[in-house]
Amino acid sequence: MEEVTTRMEQILVRITGQDRPGLTAAVMALLAKHNAQILDIGQADIHSTLSLGILFRMEEAHAGQVMKELLFKATEMGVNIGFSPIGDDEYEEWVGQQGKNRYILMVMGRQLEARQIGAATAIIAEQGFNIDGIVRLTGRKSIRNPAKHVRACIEFSLRGEPRDRQEMQANFLRLSAEMEIDFSFQRDDMFRRMRRLICFDMDSTLIQTECIDELAERNGVGAEVRAITESAMRGEMDFKESFARRVALLKGLDVSVMQDIADHLPITEGVDRLMAVLKRCGYKIAILSGGFTFFGEHLQRKYGIDYVYANELEVGDDGKLTGRYVGEIVDGHRKAELLRLIAQVERVNLAQTIAVGDGANDLPMISEAGLGIAFHAKPRVVANAKQSINTVGLDGVLYFLGFKDSYLGEQGKL
Repeated sequence: MEEVTTRMEQILVRITGQDRPGLTAAVMALLAKHNAQILDIGQADIHSTLSLGILFRMEEAHAGQVMKELLFKATEMGVNIGFSPIGDDEYEEWVGQQGKNRYILMVMGRQLEARQIGAATAIIAEQGFNIDGIVRLTGRKSIRNPAKHVRACIEFSLRGEPRDRQEMQANFLRLSAEMEIDFSFQRDDMFRRMRRLICFDMDSTLIQTECIDELAERNGVGAEVRAITESAMRGEMDFKESFARRVALLKGLDVSVMQDIADHLPITEGVDRLMAVLKRCGYKIAILSGGFTFFGEHLQRKYGIDYVYANELEVGDDGKLTGRYVGEIVDGHRKAELLRLIAQVERVNLAQTIAVGDGANDLPMISEAGLGIAFHAKPRVVANAKQSINTVGLDGVLYFLGFKDSYLGEQGKL
């Protein structure tokens, strides 16, 4: 007796129109009646208008009847429907591409306009990427209350491999400067949403000042110290040398001044929200600073930070700074070393670490971390970091980690 082979067919259904409850359920009920296998499904909603795609496989003999019933159901529910047959070879080629060479590009700014998104997607197209999905991570802008959402971030899911990654990064860097937008380009792997340790620089990152400059002003040597600081941050001077020279200029300052400065530290925009979310989600948080432990520990108490490594100023018996420091200087090399050490202690893979900083001495840890971010950084740092934030507050880091406003809440509460 000759064996009868059942011929199967793949059909892609596209449904567009006004979204309404029960639409997907009704379509699935019809497909279930004919024992259809669901190979893929996806839906997007923009302003209550849906675009629903379903790829199913079923016996070729019943495909005509299924499409007819789906067409009737679409007419009944007031939506548009279209059908496309998908051949076996086309389907297998598509399956072979899934899960390979996947990247995430995030575009962020105070607001995003067509010219900015158009320029970003043009770079994507030039590099040969296909956009598989687009998701908005931030809340929608209010027309009546424009101050309600002060940031915008869109996530593009990409498939492919950049033709020239260095050229692509250079183009993103140029656009960032020209159009006031930020970019994050990351491989879409299992580590992207499993970061566990985040290390911050302190001065000009968590706080909007350089503590050594504040101390210098109180000691009447502000101009001298600022000049050395700026030179060091630009990478023009060895950090250890510049640090020793600046600390020496603080000699004779009463230690009580440090508490007054700590009580009035200008916290960077977005830090409160960022810290609330990171603590709630179980991240380990570290300050790795070329500044001073006194101020790092003040922030540690304020935000529940797990680790603080910075520099210790020597205080004389008279309660005044001696112009010397105690212990090893925390410079760029030491920051990278500490990041690795804390990751080892916490049993965290380096790919799960994040480093955020603004100066040249932050580059080693930014390069070492799984996700390194230059924050409102000097040009040299931005040019050497793969990700940078220059347009929004420090809570912009949350979007680079894949968080969405819809489950963060306005104050960062889950």
